Amino acid sequence: MPYSFAPFLALLISGVALGAPRPTIAQARTFLDDAEKQLLTLGVEAARADWVKSTYITDDTEILAAHADEKAINAGVVLAKEAAKFDGVPLPEDMARKMKLLKLSLTMATPANPKESEELTRIVAGMEGTYGKGKYCPQGQSKCLDLEDLSKIMANSRDPNRLLDSWRGWHAISPPIRQPFARFVELSNKGARELGFKDSGAMWREKYDMPPDAFAKEMDRLWDQVRPLYLALHTYVRSRLRENYGESVVPATGPIPAHLLGNMWAQSWENIYALVAPKETGVGYNLTEVLKSRQTEPKQMVRYGESFFTSLGFAPLPPTFWERSLFVKPTDHEVVCHASAWDIDTLDDLRIKMCIDITDEDFLVIHHELGHNFYQRAYKTQPLLFRDSANDGFHEAVGDTIALSVTPDYLVKIGLLAKAPDASKDIGLLLHKALEKIAFLPFGLLIDQWRWKVFSGEIKPEDYNKAWWELRLKYQGIAPPVGRTEADFDPAAKYHVAANVPYARYFLADILQFQFHRALAQAAGCTEPLNRCSIYGNKAAGDRLNAMLSMGTSRPWPDELQAIAGTKQMDATAILDYFAPLKIWLDEQNRGKTAGW
Repeated sequence: MPYSFAPFLALLISGVALGAPRPTIAQARTFLDDAEKQLLTLGVEAARADWVKSTYITDDTEILAAHADEKAINAGVVLAKEAAKFDGVPLPEDMARKMKLLKLSLTMATPANPKESEELTRIVAGMEGTYGKGKYCPQGQSKCLDLEDLSKIMANSRDPNRLLDSWRGWHAISPPIRQPFARFVELSNKGARELGFKDSGAMWREKYDMPPDAFAKEMDRLWDQVRPLYLALHTYVRSRLRENYGESVVPATGPIPAHLLGNMWAQSWENIYALVAPKETGVGYNLTEVLKSRQTEPKQMVRYGESFFTSLGFAPLPPTFWERSLFVKPTDHEVVCHASAWDIDTLDDLRIKMCIDITDEDFLVIHHELGHNFYQRAYKTQPLLFRDSANDGFHEAVGDTIALSVTPDYLVKIGLLAKAPDASKDIGLLLHKALEKIAFLPFGLLIDQWRWKVFSGEIKPEDYNKAWWELRLKYQGIAPPVGRTEADFDPAAKYHVAANVPYARYFLADILQFQFHRALAQAAGCTEPLNRCSIYGNKAAGDRLNAMLSMGTSRPWPDELQAIAGTKQMDATAILDYFAPLKIWLDEQNRGKTAGW
């Protein structure tokens, strides 16, 4: 994921008095110019404080970072409301877009009433804190288990009783969030309406360069394109789980119990690959073993990723990247190991923060994170307010697009494999990737579907949990492993709900990465099946990619999608092209079985 100070917007400008004449274009230009100057100052301050806090965790660094972030976030609310005062002014196109971006930079608008504003920020901090401190203390055991502990059990255990215990234990941390969440909805909606939006969900959807209701329909259209592949995967996985756990645990038809899919939220299923993959579908090599046998160092792992981008025609990373990034977990102090890409000054101070393990997973993650960094540098010549991705799904998609080019042929070209396995091994690779990517799609869709309905009032507080599981059944074909009531609050067992982090970006990224990959593979002249294409070493593909990256967020995302894919419409058929061999195989495995739930 990328770190950028774009959300930390800041500028304190006196409001326009009641009865004053409509602001002029000249005043709007001055407002924007001053805003960008202030943004840079406050943003760099927050980014540096956050970097130190993340790479050297102490009480003091946390306090300093919180102080810098608080200044930026609080001022950002003021800025968004000031930008709204220029509504109706006939601005040039670039200025109008900047105003729109300022108004839509918030994921939460605080009400004008100071007491309500303070209450709302306190509620959100409290919900995130409750989630972060969540632990399950099994009866009769001295050690309590945090989410990391429980996630390891979910990923590795094959004991259904232990999996159920872990699932139930973590989902018990969220009921205390239910009441404050309802108040959060009320107050955040009030703030959004003060900015001219119907509700907070409409404010979130407005940033996608189309009417909010049209964006919601677009999400469902994309899902409908790929749903047949998900149904085939769901049917196959349910059958294999039934073989392993027995009919008393997994039904022959209907939804899959949520605790059996290797992940606390059943959002991705790659952790159960060994459980569901037939022996004849091995991938033909073990990249982790290859890397370790070569005594690969963490920095060399990153060099492999950099060389991918330079092979496309991008300039090497600056020396400061290698001097200032965190590649190895320190032994003498605490750090946040979650991988992230940083753009400290929106120019050249690029970094990644990652506690690198010599594994195939981290090899892919490095290529992903560097995708963020090269995107960040590509748009550095844009005005400050345009130094971001076309929409939030694009940033995540770019990194994953590069990871899709980490094919066996690519590993041969960089000397990590002597020979690529033949096409008979592709099913194993595709099944593993489908358990990650295809399994995620309905979950990525429903998180915000639920919240949009909550914000709009379609889902009432007394139906929070019922509606949550109805959506999970509708989209995922997943059911809770034990009975649930409105005394539970299972949505907030997911961080992004408790912390008010929008989620549609991850669904869009899952769609866009395959569309990008197909377009770039075509630019590179690849004639092999899409899953075997890599753009490594192809300058034509690099030029196509850079044409989009360098636009930043200066244009509506359909224009930027056209620059890379030749169309203004998102298209999930690239996923069907990529997984075509797997779909044929799944249909063969599923012959005679009942699909759906």
